[in-house]
Amino acid sequence: MAIRYELIIYWSAQDDAFIVEVPELPGCMADGATYQQAVANAEQIIQEWIETAREQGRAIPEPKGRLMYA
Repeated sequence: MAIRYELIIYWSAQDDAFIVEVPELPGCMADGATYQQAVANAEQIIQEWIETAREQGRAIPEPKGRLMYA
């Protein structure tokens, strides 16, 4: 599955880990000790988020790509 959702990745000193947020999928976040691990974990969580949404009959947002904030 190709991931096309925007990922926001940052280092959290408090968590001592990289954090990945997926703004288009509410509540979808992952972390990892390395940048690569955090992204890999996010890919897995995105798949699980989508599977859960399908099972519950919820709408799955289409990826919009880069989001712009004012």
